[in-house]
Amino acid sequence: MTMREAGLFALVAALIVGTGIVQGWNSALLILNMGLVSAVMALGLNLQWGFAGLFNVGVMGFVALGGLAVVLVSMPPVPEAWSAGGLRAMAGLALGAGVIVGAVALWRRLPAGRIRGLGMTAWVVAGFFVYRAVMAPAVGAIEDVNPAVSGYLGGFGLPVLLAWPVGALLAAGAAWVIGKTALGLRADYLAIATLGISEIVIAVLKNEDWLSRGVKNVNGLPRPVPNEIDLQASPDFVARAAEWGLDPVTASTLYVKAGYSLLLAAVLVVVLVLAQMALRSPWGRMMRAIRDNEVAASAMGKNVTARHLQIFVIGSAVCGLAGAMMTTLDGQLTPTSYQPLRYTFLIWVMVIVGGSGNNFGSVLGGMLVWFLWVQVEPMGQWLLGVVTAPLPDGSALKDHLLAGAAQMRLLTMGVVLLLVLRFSPRGLMPER
Repeated sequence: MTMREAGLFALVAALIVGTGIVQGWNSALLILNMGLVSAVMALGLNLQWGFAGLFNVGVMGFVALGGLAVVLVSMPPVPEAWSAGGLRAMAGLALGAGVIVGAVALWRRLPAGRIRGLGMTAWVVAGFFVYRAVMAPAVGAIEDVNPAVSGYLGGFGLPVLLAWPVGALLAAGAAWVIGKTALGLRADYLAIATLGISEIVIAVLKNEDWLSRGVKNVNGLPRPVPNEIDLQASPDFVARAAEWGLDPVTASTLYVKAGYSLLLAAVLVVVLVLAQMALRSPWGRMMRAIRDNEVAASAMGKNVTARHLQIFVIGSAVCGLAGAMMTTLDGQLTPTSYQPLRYTFLIWVMVIVGGSGNNFGSVLGGMLVWFLWVQVEPMGQWLLGVVTAPLPDGSALKDHLLAGAAQMRLLTMGVVLLLVLRFSPRGLMPER
């Protein structure tokens, strides 16, 4: 790492420490934790775009699947819902999967022509109606079980940390299905396909209450760190907080957030080390050769489509891992919060600003852009307050400017992106 690159990381560290001094360490740790999660997301996207040139704008869908994994793995099951229709719902899902497998088998076995088209249509239509006949009553029965509190099947009640690799596996499975159908498309069509499928994933989370409670959200997710209330009730912790010169409430909040910081940082280090090993390996050099010239790589005997599928699955798995980490950190699954602006555009800005193709650049971009995303609004409020101070109270211009402070983050992201593209087109830490 060069002195310039080390200086950029030192700048980000100084910004976070400065936030702790000025605004409090709770705010600083909150920014740090989400910055670590954002860095993992940026690494996943960098594997796809920086290593292989795959234009994936479906990041939001893979992040959401990681969040769903936390619910499915760690939440306790709802016995009443399982009794009402759980087994029938599982049978419906198995039937749906069977219809898909049968359709693929028919497509491969029947000769091309009118017979295959008619056979496929008849099979799919009949399978759909049978699937609905089994699934619809089961879903209705599950969602009618105390919908204000549950109305869904729940999960397996396992430790929440197990949900993180499961989130990666869920996202990898979805990426494999998408890749098998879409990776043969041109870059712009691939972007449209990934965006559309990610929107389908979000629509499922919002509407299938039996699976994720939909817009009613899943609250109270298990945590891998102690609860603040439990710490405040511990005489040993209260005594230790007094030694630190802190009240128990503040000390417990800082303790929990610092625990999350250590856990998230450990995951980020592992992912970063693996990504660096992949980048420097013969496999990494092959991926970059395919990225730079697919025709030449194909002429050298490389299976371009298979390698694209491989890197697409790996990068999506990392995004799913980050989604599980973020949902665990939030303590709840909120399907309506998965917005393209935050989980697609912002992650792309992180990769571009940091430097696509450079893993350390993705980490830097994730931390820096997330800091700006959080801090620009209060800074903009303060700046506009200073600028409009000479204006009289009740001035239409003053009210308009102060009300627009919330949009400063959007303006700032655009300005940052333009400046980087103008003065450092390959990012703050370009690929070597």
